[in-house]
Amino acid sequence: MNLLLLEPEEASGGEVVLHGARARHVREVLRLDVGDGLRVGVVDGPTGTAEVLQVGPDAVRLALRLGTARPPRPRVDLVLALPRPKVLKRLYAPLAALGVGRLHLTNAAKVERYYFDSHALAPAVIRERLLEGMAQARDPRLPKVEVHRSLRALVEDHLDPVYPEAKRLLADPVYARRASRAAAAVGPGRRVLLALGPEGGWTAFERDLFERHGFVGVGLGPRTLRSDTAAVALLAIVHEALEP
Repeated sequence: MNLLLLEPEEASGGEVVLHGARARHVREVLRLDVGDGLRVGVVDGPTGTAEVLQVGPDAVRLALRLGTARPPRPRVDLVLALPRPKVLKRLYAPLAALGVGRLHLTNAAKVERYYFDSHALAPAVIRERLLEGMAQARDPRLPKVEVHRSLRALVEDHLDPVYPEAKRLLADPVYARRASRAAAAVGPGRRVLLALGPEGGWTAFERDLFERHGFVGVGLGPRTLRSDTAAVALLAIVHEALEP
């Protein structure tokens, strides 16, 4: 845990008392004692530091010193064809760690319908895994997650109002243009919306649908990747290309 995350209601005063897993982490992993400091952040709020005031067997009391501004939301958003539930559960944390502003989980021709009934889409599961990645990356901004059962409705009706100015990139093995080159051409401050399909790739109909709505096709090279590997690689490449 590189950033101790607090809920907004916990950080409303100058002190906070930790219990459970977070208190054990401070005691047993960080091995902090009275007077020691650590990095803290408020979910969707500012970051700062805390000083350990008291360490007990069941609780840890901290004095908070928070900033006033919250970090900006990551510039990259992701449309992801819903992967297998086991894959999705382990993917939330690295996506949050790499930096995603919004995650749109969507249906596609090669997505099994029963995936939408999975426990991996339970809000509590999503939030727990995202917080893990946020703490790792020292980023208090909680990605917004949306689930879309209709890809066509998502592309035709939902994306334009949310992303009127974003650069739109469609990842699929059929495209030769490298994602890094396309992302490097994005102007300062402009958002990037990525779309990544299932392991079998988008269908020809789906690629045409995306292209008709402003998406530019990009590839990740000649190797065939699993969806979780491709998502992590794509985000890393695009974030690197966006760096000034």
